[in-house]
Amino acid sequence: MSVIGITFGNTTSSIAVASQDGKVDVIANPDGDRSIPSALSYVGSDEYHGSQAESRLIRNPDNTIVNFRDFIGKKFEDISEEFSFGAKSKNNNGEIVYEIKNEGKTEILSVNEVAKRHLKQLKLAAEDYIGKSIENVVLAIPTDFNDTQKQELTKISKDVGLNILQFINEPSAALLDHLSAEENRLSQDKIYVVVDFGGIRSDAAVIAVRGGVLTILATSHEYGLGGNKLDDALSEFFAKEFEKKNKVDPRTTKKSLSKLKAESQVVKKTLSNVQTSTCSIESLAEGIDFHTSINRLRYELTARDPISKMTAFVEKVISKADLEPLDIDEVLLVGGTSNTPKLATNISYLFPKTTNVIAPSLDSKALNPSELVARGAALQASLIEQFDESEIKESLQPIVVNTQHLSKPIGIKDAEGNFQPILVAETAYPIKKSIEVTNGDSSSVLIPLYEGVRKIKETIVEVEKDEDDSDEESEEEEPEVEREAVYEADNLLAELSLKDLKPNSKLEVTVNITQNGVLHVSGRELKQGASAVKGEVSVSQ
Repeated sequence: MSVIGITFGNTTSSIAVASQDGKVDVIANPDGDRSIPSALSYVGSDEYHGSQAESRLIRNPDNTIVNFRDFIGKKFEDISEEFSFGAKSKNNNGEIVYEIKNEGKTEILSVNEVAKRHLKQLKLAAEDYIGKSIENVVLAIPTDFNDTQKQELTKISKDVGLNILQFINEPSAALLDHLSAEENRLSQDKIYVVVDFGGIRSDAAVIAVRGGVLTILATSHEYGLGGNKLDDALSEFFAKEFEKKNKVDPRTTKKSLSKLKAESQVVKKTLSNVQTSTCSIESLAEGIDFHTSINRLRYELTARDPISKMTAFVEKVISKADLEPLDIDEVLLVGGTSNTPKLATNISYLFPKTTNVIAPSLDSKALNPSELVARGAALQASLIEQFDESEIKESLQPIVVNTQHLSKPIGIKDAEGNFQPILVAETAYPIKKSIEVTNGDSSSVLIPLYEGVRKIKETIVEVEKDEDDSDEESEEEEPEVEREAVYEADNLLAELSLKDLKPNSKLEVTVNITQNGVLHVSGRELKQGASAVKGEVSVSQ
């Protein structure tokens, strides 16, 4: 049986399947959608799903259900009225439900029932694509989903014949797919920021990759900040223009608002690829048609406020991890909103040139940001599908998952007195790592092992002056300062003594930290044919 990966979002969901050789296919549903709207709509006895349901928000908004994922496992009192999206409370028990009215009759659907019907359609789409039954799944969820929500999702999935082998955090899934795109990326020690701009919320995580182990250093979540805010900004712009031309306010009815929102979404997506887009809405209000055009610059000015807030959101999660932008090696933008060129550009301005920001407008090789999470979940599924369920559960025990990690790097000083890390900060342990050094002309050496302390080094960049520049202009110009994070030797942890060495020998220094946090330092002289351990020191961390 194949194991699939699913990302179940508030706005859209995606399905993917990976082969053992690492090739990933994102599965389209019968309508051809790879990003499938998380929506259900009811007309009479007919149930519509995905884009067919989403399109009925204009004609049948009261019987169309969207943005329900985050309500699973919650009571009505737990959700803000601003983000209720048509959800109601059933009697006094606080259960979240939806009222579907057809032909004078009212059907009550719990949020779990809605989620079950949605997942069933995803399962059927996967089975139709693969051509055989699907029983197991790796499901991607936000980092702030609690145990109750996970338990409810497990029950819902079982009701549709899906067994959740594992939950995977959405940022970890996206990063896994990104790192798998090229060989040896997972073995590179880097710090990543993964930012997922969804439809109605934004999520971010700072993740350290050390020796192939992913450690989440900080997470942040912003409800109400997402692509819908860009849609709202465009809708308001078009509403004002329509009102100015026709002296009619199109905001007075749900139908007009839905038309504005739907067309604004189309315009937003178009402006991510081209400089100009047309907006055309038939009978927007009081039977009046609306036709206009907008260029990308005007759109960026119109959506300046939400774009600025999204940019500030990235700064917030970095600060939460007690880091600075110059500590970040790569930034991975996830979600459909990441296609917005101005958003990607603004975020890139937060970081030094050495930091790589991955987004379609900045990197032509970047994968579709809407599919990264599903692809990562599918890759994880391919990794674990050969294991028994008991082995998977054992691997997810807290003692395995909640691996301790170093808050500071550990290393030695080189010949110039500069700190040379052996184990970098955020390295998970137990861990064992070695480096090679030389002893020079001495027959004995004393190798001190230090913790490193992070410093910010500022360098004034000399700017070449043009002969035509006046002295007054030169005096007004502020010098350009480059900032760099460096580590200096700080706390002495141990000293390793090696004796009876041959001149200019290669020495191997090994640092080993056990699961209990005990530090072992050993050294040996590397000889042809044989090598002997010359010293060993153990200290408690």
